[in-house]
Amino acid sequence: MWQEMLKNQLLISSATGWVVAQLLKTIIDCTLNHGFSPERLVGSGGMPSSHSATVCALVVSSGICCGVSSSEFAVSFVLAAVVMYDAIGVRQETGKQAKLLNLILQQDLFKLKDQEFEEKLKEFVGHTPLQVFAGAILGIVIALLVNMAY
Repeated sequence: MWQEMLKNQLLISSATGWVVAQLLKTIIDCTLNHGFSPERLVGSGGMPSSHSATVCALVVSSGICCGVSSSEFAVSFVLAAVVMYDAIGVRQETGKQAKLLNLILQQDLFKLKDQEFEEKLKEFVGHTPLQVFAGAILGIVIALLVNMAY
């Protein structure tokens, strides 16, 4: 089973795109914040977008392997468009709201003893257009490299 999965260029390109983006995101975060945050290895948000890298690697690989007129390419292209739109739109707004709510909850007036509010809300949820674009370029490059190796 594993040998068959390792022959799947679409899967390898996509997974490699995600791993490389997460590693780059962690390195960038370590550099900017002068410390290691393990959450960056698997968390969402940040530069570059691992979601964009993953789906763009999938689109390019499906185009190369199956052709741009194939169903695989069409499905992966639509998936990529939805994922990147969501990362910039809905998830970015969610992160902004979490940041504002965290600020409000820090005020003495809103100090709540509820265990539900003891942890800060997650602010790294979405992406800026630049982060999505960087992830997309990374995914395209990785897909081209992976497909050249096959």
